[in-house]
Amino acid sequence: MLFRWLADAVLVLHTGFVIFVLIGGLLVLKWPRLLWLHLPAAAWGVFVEWSGWRCPLTPLEQWLRQQGSGPAYQDDFVSHYLLPLLYPAALTPELQFLLGGIVLLVNGVIYAWLWRRERSNSMS
Repeated sequence: MLFRWLADAVLVLHTGFVIFVLIGGLLVLKWPRLLWLHLPAAAWGVFVEWSGWRCPLTPLEQWLRQQGSGPAYQDDFVSHYLLPLLYPAALTPELQFLLGGIVLLVNGVIYAWLWRRERSNSMS
């Protein structure tokens, strides 16, 4: 029972991290000090998507599920939990590249807007 609970906790943490990677720049608009946490997280997210590496949280969750006598999935976190929600097709290298690009685009727009806002405030 404990291992299942821990696996679910890792799943929640992993989901929160993916959401933070994607739209954490919006939090930086409100709390600018989060920039130093969000930039490395976003860079890691893009790196994992573009390199094809697995996030270390995926095997940890799978191991915890196996220890708890639950089923462990064979693919990665994104393709197992997120892609079925967003896309019906399996995760491909092209799709991973697109997902990494979306992270860069969304956060690039947010940070460009933040930079322009800060720049105009400092000129006033």
